[in-house]
Amino acid sequence: MILRTDIRVDKRRFLAGQSIPSRRRYPRVEKPQGVWVYWNCKGREDTSRVRDLSTGGLFVETAEARDVDATIWLDFLVQEGQIRAKAIVRHVKPGSGLGLKFTALTEEDGPRLTALMTRLRTLCQSLTNSK
Repeated sequence: MILRTDIRVDKRRFLAGQSIPSRRRYPRVEKPQGVWVYWNCKGREDTSRVRDLSTGGLFVETAEARDVDATIWLDFLVQEGQIRAKAIVRHVKPGSGLGLKFTALTEEDGPRLTALMTRLRTLCQSLTNSK
């Protein structure tokens, strides 16, 4: 393995108000209003507000801590219809919530998740444009 030490950051670019490029694979919608999820992990159940959502995963607000790599079964409570998914815990923010990565989604639920993401992005854009 060769480590590069000649990488330079153009500080002017960041000072000009441009954001740092995201390393995320899937774009997310932050604070999707009105999106809740019912979830089950090792027999313990909870309902939580979704703080951010992408086609790759989500962050749920909860005071309940879970182990990293624990499996969680999700049921979204949204107008697009039933969306069920299986996810694993990728990171834990104690007292704040859980970062989850989707690992399985049924064929029927995939298009519903896409429809949900489309609705949320459209809603987010319209709220941004109205300010």
